[in-house]
Amino acid sequence: MEMTSFLNVAIISMTLALAFYSLGTWAERVQGILKPWHIVCFLLGLSADSYGTAVMADIAGNKMDILHGSTGMLALILMAIHAIWAIVTYWKGSPKAKQNFSKFSVFVWAFWLIPYILGIVLGMSH
Repeated sequence: MEMTSFLNVAIISMTLALAFYSLGTWAERVQGILKPWHIVCFLLGLSADSYGTAVMADIAGNKMDILHGSTGMLALILMAIHAIWAIVTYWKGSPKAKQNFSKFSVFVWAFWLIPYILGIVLGMSH
């Protein structure tokens, strides 16, 4: 596969990550309680982001921007913690914990936007 095809795959994957993560986060926030389908969206977003990040890292090689790379890695870690915490909260959490979970979701989603937007800006500058 040529470089342009890899880039297109990565862009599609990251866009899917944005769509899934946004849907899960904001639906949870609007509905006011954590539901299983929100968790599915979080996991799909994490998977799409992980795949897109792996493809982008392969394309970038050793020319990775340090700010983008470090915020991206932290965002992936936060997304993984968020997904695990969502599962635990859903299965074992109190009704109050399920209602308050969206505060953490919005924080993780907002942090995730930093490397996402930074990647767009860096991509457009090349």
